[in-house]
Amino acid sequence: MNANKTRTQIILVRHGQTAWNEPGERIRGQSDVPLSEEGLAQARATARYIAARWPLTAVYSSPLSRAMETARAIAEAQGLEVHPLDGLMDLSFGEWEGLTIPEVQARYPDLWRAWQEAPHTVRFPGGESLDDVRSRCTQALREVVERHPGETVAMVAHRVVNQVLLCVILGLGNDHFWHVLQDPCAVSRIEWNGKFYRLALMNDTSHLWRPL
Repeated sequence: MNANKTRTQIILVRHGQTAWNEPGERIRGQSDVPLSEEGLAQARATARYIAARWPLTAVYSSPLSRAMETARAIAEAQGLEVHPLDGLMDLSFGEWEGLTIPEVQARYPDLWRAWQEAPHTVRFPGGESLDDVRSRCTQALREVVERHPGETVAMVAHRVVNQVLLCVILGLGNDHFWHVLQDPCAVSRIEWNGKFYRLALMNDTSHLWRPL
C-alpha cells in the first residue's frame, strides 16, 4: 500500500489576536474572549495560506469564540463547516482568569514563579493542570486521526493546548512546556503514518508578515 494514502495530516493552528493579548495582556483561559479586528485579519490571512497549500476535508476547533472565529475563516475558504471539539478547550486558569500578568505576579508570586520554572507542577486554584489538558487534547487528536485516515484536517486551539500537543508529538513531558512556541495564528503540521506522529512544521507565521 502507498504510504501516502494512509498518512494523515493535522494542520494545527493557534487562534488569532484578541484584546486580551494586546498591551496589558490578561489571562484568558476558558474566558470567552472574541478576536480583535487584528485577530480577524490574521484569521483571514491564515485561511488563505492554508487553502493555497493544503486541501482540507474537515476543520475542528475549541468551542471558545476566538478559536471558532479563526476556524470559521479557515473552513469557509474551503467550503467546509467547523466542528467544535471540547478536548481542544483552553486550560482553565481558574482564579487567574481576567487578571493582568502584573496582578497575577502580585497576588500569586510563588505560583507565578512555579508556572514559569516548573509548569508541570502547577494546578491553578479553581482551575486545571497541564496534565488535565494533556489528557483531553491527546484524546481529541486521537479521535480526529481515527475519523480521518489518509486525510488532511485542521485543528484550531490555544497556546497552552497547542504547546502541550507539540510536546506529546515530540515525546516530551509537560516539564518542556515552555520549550516550544505558539504565536497568534501560528501554523504547525503534524503527520500520522499509522505508527507514530512526526512534526513537519512548527509555529509558521510567515503568512502574517508576507500575506498572499
